[in-house]
Amino acid sequence: MRRFIALAMWLRAASAQADCDASLTAPLSLRPAEIVADYKPVLRACHGEGGDRVAIREMRLGGAPALLLADPATLDTKLERAACWTCEDVSESALADTRMMRAIDKAAAAPGLTHRTFLANAGLTHGRRGGFFTGDLCPSNRPMDRAFLQTLAGERTPIALSISGLWLKHHFADYRWLLDAQTRGRLAITWVNHSYSHPFRPGVVDGANFLLLANVDPDYEILQTERLLVANGQTPSLFFRFPGLVSSSPLMQTLRVRHLIALGANAWLALNQKPGDGSIILVHPNGNEELGLQIYRRDAAKGLLPPLKPLDEAPE
Repeated sequence: MRRFIALAMWLRAASAQADCDASLTAPLSLRPAEIVADYKPVLRACHGEGGDRVAIREMRLGGAPALLLADPATLDTKLERAACWTCEDVSESALADTRMMRAIDKAAAAPGLTHRTFLANAGLTHGRRGGFFTGDLCPSNRPMDRAFLQTLAGERTPIALSISGLWLKHHFADYRWLLDAQTRGRLAITWVNHSYSHPFRPGVVDGANFLLLANVDPDYEILQTERLLVANGQTPSLFFRFPGLVSSSPLMQTLRVRHLIALGANAWLALNQKPGDGSIILVHPNGNEELGLQIYRRDAAKGLLPPLKPLDEAPE
């Protein structure tokens, strides 16, 4: 009898949690970002059956209020119905001792390589023990290298993909392939924001290029990619990678006040940077940088790469 009561209570709790899930199902064709309405940054402490969380975005999905919630201890994110949570505005100082705020602040303060007019590779560039695979999906005229990603697939292999909004819009079939690999338990994907348009102008120096180009709206570049991911059935993480790994002090602060962790890398393989324990590895499986994929395959075959861990484990 006790077992029956315990099972019934567990089933009710599981059902209630399922009812709270606000994530959209994966679509068969591209959904526009605009179906995610009233999307805006917030900072709220939330309490519910799932424990304590921090809301960093609010929105309306199908007309119902929803929240993008972050676990301040594990850095995991999820989309849930606002009605399932009791929330109140909270100050950053009140969250200062959480792992989430420490990671955001530490990444924002990491200057990388400081140039006169810009920062290169600022933010989180290495983590705790293990290795962290990050693949950038910048806008590209070429198809994604599915064969390479298939070599990574195993039993929920943890990878982080830095996705730009325009890549998703123009490579929806490849995006669906990734979702299928995720559903089948072959890949466990952390979705990193890589800006919406990944602005770049050939021939322009780094200090005036990428998100530093004139008339680029950093907030739009950040939030529109999140909206597009949510619209198409996935949950944005707390991580953001600057296009070209190029930023500035004002851009780092823009990212910080949006409560995201700036993500760099200390092992961009195509630049002949050698991975070691704790490395954040960077390759481009978007069809634009075959050299990095070749190096990864070679080093993996020789057993030279650290075991892969989820990106959420990288910040201390």
